[in-house]
Amino acid sequence: MPMYQVKPISGREIHVDLPTCMYRLPNIHRDDGDRDHAFQDAEADPAVKALEARQDEIMRRLYELKAAVEGLSKTITTPDADIDVAHLSEVVNSKPLAGTADLDILLGKNYGALRDIVINANPSHPPLSLLVLHCLLRERFHVLSTVHVHSSVSNVPPHLLACFEEQDKNQSRHDFQLGFTLIWKDVPTPQMKFSIQNMCPIEGEGNIARFLFALLGQQQDPITATLVDSWIDMAIFQLAQGSSKEKAAVLRTINAALGRSPWLVGAHRSLADIVTCCVVLQAAGPVAIPANVQKWMKSCENLPEFNGVYKLLQ
Repeated sequence: MPMYQVKPISGREIHVDLPTCMYRLPNIHRDDGDRDHAFQDAEADPAVKALEARQDEIMRRLYELKAAVEGLSKTITTPDADIDVAHLSEVVNSKPLAGTADLDILLGKNYGALRDIVINANPSHPPLSLLVLHCLLRERFHVLSTVHVHSSVSNVPPHLLACFEEQDKNQSRHDFQLGFTLIWKDVPTPQMKFSIQNMCPIEGEGNIARFLFALLGQQQDPITATLVDSWIDMAIFQLAQGSSKEKAAVLRTINAALGRSPWLVGAHRSLADIVTCCVVLQAAGPVAIPANVQKWMKSCENLPEFNGVYKLLQ
């Protein structure tokens, strides 16, 4: 039994017609011959085809810009990205050479970004051996070479600003296989950065020279590699940094080795000859240079990759 009884408000049943949809629209899915004919006309319209071609061209350019930005990001992510550039000189080697496959083996697969080697060096002591190796890299790869000046350096001689030979500049950055960026900066020893996300910086002219020479792909057996390393260490630590007596002793050792063979390690020029000759040019000073060493240095001077080095010393 209900607690309360309520009388009905209306004495009869009320019928209300409710809509089955909110808005009434014509059916667009019906078979309409006129609509199909209009669609076919739009497909054949030259203006529509021109618009599609323009869209494809825009997308192609966007992909190219993306690859260029990825290449720049390698330089931007380095600690020298905030360099205050007082002078910028960009040099392009216009002679394209094969070697991308070799770089992929040595440095890993490249996905559109330019492999850029960034070297910081003090203009008061230019790393001559690295400039020689730069010339050798240009003979093997298509190299984009640039020179920058860091704000820590107030004055750089003009011949150091133009240490890379001037060539054609009408090529895009992503057309190159390798970048070689030299930054004149107030640093105690040369520093190299490459693929900053995957490897630590390399310090010292000898260590950087070993890395660059490895890019040339020349294979050496363990004994030869050990001899080359020994000559490089002797040149960097004793000839370049030693006293007059130490320098004279090193030159006598070099002279004795050159009496047995035309080059320091066997019958062919090696990294030991490049680094040691450059150190002798810079660090020998007033110390007398023996006859065999003078003849050997003349042989180095006749090599095309040493042309730029001797011009810097003139």
